[in-house]
Amino acid sequence: MAVYRIPKDELLFPHPSLAEPSGLLGVGGDLTVDRLLLAYRNGIFPWYAEDQPILWFSPNPRCVLDPRDLRIGRSLGKTLRKGRYRVTLDVDFPSVIDGCKHTPRPGQDDTWITEDMRSAYIDLHHAGYAHSVEVWLDEELVGGLYGVAIGQLFAGESMFSRASDASKTGLIWLVRQLAIWGFTLVDAQVRTDTLARLGAVEIDREQYLDQLAVATAAPERMGPWSFDSGFSPV
Repeated sequence: MAVYRIPKDELLFPHPSLAEPSGLLGVGGDLTVDRLLLAYRNGIFPWYAEDQPILWFSPNPRCVLDPRDLRIGRSLGKTLRKGRYRVTLDVDFPSVIDGCKHTPRPGQDDTWITEDMRSAYIDLHHAGYAHSVEVWLDEELVGGLYGVAIGQLFAGESMFSRASDASKTGLIWLVRQLAIWGFTLVDAQVRTDTLARLGAVEIDREQYLDQLAVATAAPERMGPWSFDSGFSPV
């Protein structure tokens, strides 16, 4: 296996099957809207630190969730029924990505959301492909997540929480709405216990790429998004 040099002057990537066991596929390129869309359509995403060049990954196995298979535990169901939080879509994308960038995480000293990444995903949001979920307690933003939608794919990027179950509430609202809209694939990238409890599973890269090809061939639902009138996740 080799790590491929991604040229800035050509819009291309090597096949994801050529990635190293760690998932690392290539280095270089740029973070333009067109390159990011090409990456997601091919099961590739950027992930690197502030002092590194742009690194491109395609992990194997891949953690995914079919929106129709979402599971809500008893405790989380109680939180949702209480209606403690107000949840919105695409109301404040910059604040959500900043929340993901700056909210401390256990066992993690820094963030992979560099300033260039922040700018790139805001550009992708303005282009109608990147979307945010905001979770509010009264008028305070206490949680949220963002990701990229192409066809019937939603590729989750990051989430944050400053109050109990805030980010999980936002995720459930989103996935329930995606199911209604006919989305077939939520890409969670790498497994976590939380995602597994919600119904996410690991599949091999080949299976993921097959599902991805079908999902991204569907018509686009461009932003800005909002929840359907009268929508409730429970």
